[in-house]
Amino acid sequence: MNVPLPDVPEVRVVGLPQLTTGFDLVERLDLAMHLKVHGPLEPMTGERLAELAEAISLRGRGGAGFPFGRKLRAVAKASIRRGVRPVVVINGSEGEPACRKDTVLLNRAPHLILDGALLAAEALGARTLVVAVTRNSTEVSVRAALAERGLSDRRGLPLRARVVRTPERMVSGEASSVIRAANGGPALPPGRRERAAETGVGGAPTLLSNAETYAQLAVAARIGPRRYGHTGLPNEPGTVLLTVSGAVARPMVIEVPTGVPLRYILQLADAPPLPQGVLTGGYHGNWIDAVSSHNAVVSRESLATVGGALGAGAILPIGPDTCPLGESLRIANWLAAETAGQCGPCKLGLPAAAGGLSDLLNGGGPAALEALREVTQAVKGRGACKHPDGSARFLLSTLSAFTDDLAAHVLDGGCGRETAGVLPLPGPGYQDLEESIPSGEKLAVDWTLCQGHGLCADIVPELIRLGPDGYPALADAAVPMHLRGRAQRAVRRCPALALRIEQPPAETRPALPAANRRALGSGRG
Repeated sequence: MNVPLPDVPEVRVVGLPQLTTGFDLVERLDLAMHLKVHGPLEPMTGERLAELAEAISLRGRGGAGFPFGRKLRAVAKASIRRGVRPVVVINGSEGEPACRKDTVLLNRAPHLILDGALLAAEALGARTLVVAVTRNSTEVSVRAALAERGLSDRRGLPLRARVVRTPERMVSGEASSVIRAANGGPALPPGRRERAAETGVGGAPTLLSNAETYAQLAVAARIGPRRYGHTGLPNEPGTVLLTVSGAVARPMVIEVPTGVPLRYILQLADAPPLPQGVLTGGYHGNWIDAVSSHNAVVSRESLATVGGALGAGAILPIGPDTCPLGESLRIANWLAAETAGQCGPCKLGLPAAAGGLSDLLNGGGPAALEALREVTQAVKGRGACKHPDGSARFLLSTLSAFTDDLAAHVLDGGCGRETAGVLPLPGPGYQDLEESIPSGEKLAVDWTLCQGHGLCADIVPELIRLGPDGYPALADAAVPMHLRGRAQRAVRRCPALALRIEQPPAETRPALPAANRRALGSGRG
């Protein structure tokens, strides 16, 4: 069984809503309704904004948990030192199958996120805003929200805003992948670690943070740190958004104050009364046992104390009727398939680790367990991005959390339970989605004809940017399937007939699945 989560699952709230205010009134808060519900927002200086973030202990809500105030100050200092205007990036890429909190916010409260990002942009003096999204629904909602505010990527505007689409893959949401995509390249880690605060989009200092983080900043800016601190724990004030799925009758995104018992959240989702284990933090997170899940509260510190992780806010219980190692093997295989293929630990280590877990489950005995431990340890700390580290953490957590099941498989040949498949993965054929497939085609310019009209950059800014001289600079990446229609439109509308799409040689074209071949044959862009 595998039931993928819908884009926007049920949304609930414990206590008074902050991020989800107005969700009981409308499905999506457009700008007019957003202002009615939340009210206007006054601008702040950079120093005041940093002080606000520090006063509420605001940390990134995308998984890493980096202090937002420190990041804001670092970008401001780099911008002043270099004399370069910074860029603000909203990371709404959510490629993990167990996470939907950012998708919910982008679909239902996009203006709250934009409030926080625009507050930061004005404080920093930024002239560029980039919103990275993963799904069709989020792209549609964000584009509508930008239009409602009169924001676009047209030249001459005091703030240019654009949307970048990233594939639905685990590595696409990594900060360096988002920056690379915003620069016109593929949404993959670049293979070298650079600080976005120093060199990010277009080489400028870049403030990149998660969608929920900006929404939290907007809430705090409206109500002030004192009132914000009345909700939740003193050392981690406010609310958090959680995605609860796995062995639950009601998958949901839920807004809760920090300090609420985790067992209460599981009860709301109709989880098993005595879960065999709870995966916290998503597929780069940690397992905790039933006793720990009963005692823990929703907070970064509390979950870490019992060996868990808040991470990106995914909570996934499993019941007693499924094999936990089999469930983990499904996720390990998916994580191995999500590799960017750019470094040895990712390209070779993760498939080897998944294979080692499979060997263990299929009667490999103590030798298979020892080999699995060795290859998993070897992966840690050696990748070009954080994907190998997160995957290794998940595997090592599996081995330490389910010792009884591990002993049954190693010593007795199995635990006697089937794998129910309760942890969500993308549906069949997810890798064949148009959003995730490069067409193989590339845009090209005949420079003897180009007159620098700039129309092409307005039609498909994800692939074409205008250089300082007003002439187009083309992305080196292949045209993604979801942008193919707009790329063709840009070619047709070029006044000088200078833009064209180059077809790849037949032997290098990607093999499209049958469904996509039919779609292309029918003329659907």
